[in-house]
Amino acid sequence: MCGIAGFMGRGSRSDIHAMTDALAHRGPDGEGFYFDEEKHIYLGHRRLSVRDIEGGAQPMWDASNETGIVFNGEIYNFPELRAELEALGAVFQTSHSDTEVLIHGYRHWGTDLARRLNGMFAFAIIDKIRGRLYLARDRFGEKPLFYTAKSDLFAFSSELKSLEKHSGIDGNISNFGLQKLFAYGYIPAPNSLLENVFKLPAGQQMTVELDTLDTKISKYWEFLITPDDNLTAAKDDELAEHLQELILQSVSRRLVSDVPLGVFLSGGVDSSAILCAAAKNAKDRKVSSFTIGFEEASYDESGYAQLVAEHAGSIHHLRMLNLANAQELIPEVLGQLDEPIGDASLLPTYLLSKFTRENVTVALSGDGADELFAGYDPFLALKPAQAYKKYVPDLAHKLFTGLANALPKSGRNMSFDFKLRRTLAGLSYQESVWAPVWMAPLFPDQMKEFFEEPLPLEDLYSEAMEIWDSNSAVDRTDRLLTFFTNLYLQNDILTKVDRASMMSSLETRAIFLDNDIVDFCIKLPSHFKIRNGQRKYLLKKALEPLLPSQTINRKKKGFGIPLADWMRKTPEVQSPRPVPGVDMYYAASQWTEHHSGKSDNRFFLWNWLALQNSPTGRF
Repeated sequence: MCGIAGFMGRGSRSDIHAMTDALAHRGPDGEGFYFDEEKHIYLGHRRLSVRDIEGGAQPMWDASNETGIVFNGEIYNFPELRAELEALGAVFQTSHSDTEVLIHGYRHWGTDLARRLNGMFAFAIIDKIRGRLYLARDRFGEKPLFYTAKSDLFAFSSELKSLEKHSGIDGNISNFGLQKLFAYGYIPAPNSLLENVFKLPAGQQMTVELDTLDTKISKYWEFLITPDDNLTAAKDDELAEHLQELILQSVSRRLVSDVPLGVFLSGGVDSSAILCAAAKNAKDRKVSSFTIGFEEASYDESGYAQLVAEHAGSIHHLRMLNLANAQELIPEVLGQLDEPIGDASLLPTYLLSKFTRENVTVALSGDGADELFAGYDPFLALKPAQAYKKYVPDLAHKLFTGLANALPKSGRNMSFDFKLRRTLAGLSYQESVWAPVWMAPLFPDQMKEFFEEPLPLEDLYSEAMEIWDSNSAVDRTDRLLTFFTNLYLQNDILTKVDRASMMSSLETRAIFLDNDIVDFCIKLPSHFKIRNGQRKYLLKKALEPLLPSQTINRKKKGFGIPLADWMRKTPEVQSPRPVPGVDMYYAASQWTEHHSGKSDNRFFLWNWLALQNSPTGRF
């Protein structure tokens, strides 16, 4: 795992050094550079040594010095690709570097390379023969890639705060990106917090002409659900057995490492499955598992984790934390983010990553399972929400919403009053925006109070509406699943895990995002994902032979913190930085109302703290 940066055009060596220095936490084991001052090409790399420790330094070049690369990520099918390339005549200089596979893969397949890869990646390849730079990002955006494209400058980096170190980046806040942040709790690609700075979306690639800096972006893959009618009548047991084989295969691929490796273990179904699959693959070797427990009972899952660790026979590592003490870390953690994100589980993810990194360099995670197999609460809310919308008149809805808002505000994890208020708020709008509104830091009517020039609803939630409307061929479950996978997974979950783990120089690998598992899920009819109110139906059935029954049947808890209570105990930001285009008095009133218990503004306040602590952007 690494950090990459580079630019063409305006700039100097001091710019690339500053950009690369800002990525030191992503790669503490070494750095490398390439300079072509005549053609104004500069590349930088920070390395976290995981594979081919002796021979994997970057930038890496082919034997002719015509094709070079800076690369962040892991390619899990590199042995197969290497064998295929050797059969085509490629001669490798390293023994088992997946980076060199990308170089030879590009030499033989050109921009067809990305679609052949099974892994997580963001890379930039300099092609001196064709006179172009080729960049690509993995299918789900596990690895970040920011860029700016101007007439006299093209620059890219793994992080926004690194890109901002270039003297040609203005660093002005994007009001459009800011409104997206408070509408979703994250900024969907290709948007970013800064004007004229973008994220290359997941599953996309870009070419940049070295002479003219002209850019071209194309999509090499997209998550598109196309249920296979032949599977509708398939036997549950047969599909479950096949899915279990795919999971075991994915874990096996991700166990390859030249450094110590472990498993994040929450005690839930997904992480427990990974540990048990890893233990089965490891055979005589002991697998390490890592759990953080909380003294607050409604947030603690350490008992479930201990049960699974004993079942798998892992070397289990547990650290109990007092969440009240962890609250003191909020400014520190938010201050390391390169772009604000509204997911408060960033903090426990950071604490888990920091604890895990004390023992290993790589950790396997269960990210993606809830998105692929319909694991979230909104999947259960869809049918009753449709019935409510159909039969409850607007006047009654306004009455129910008012009564729900008047209920006492509980600080418990996913309390009934919290879910009720959120559900009713979403039902105040059209179906295509239910999901983002249910999760929003600010509801659309509140956005009109906070922003001086609020975006229309169709612009505010344009990404969610496009996903919902363009998937009319599939049922509502799959339309909602596409929203979670294409938007929430890429821009929230994977971003959170990448940033939190990289703060501690820890590499994480998402088991369920393996190409073969995803391709299986795309064809799977929705009744295998949720059935008779049971979420992740087929996944749980596939995991029954691996897991204790208590794990399979337990209620989902999630990886949370007592955010509502914390925000009531957190003082209002003193002397906040003025944010252009927003009503600063509105922000102050949100603190006052939340502190008094009159309102539950936890999501807005966390976003506001993240923005105020952001190390990027000129306010």
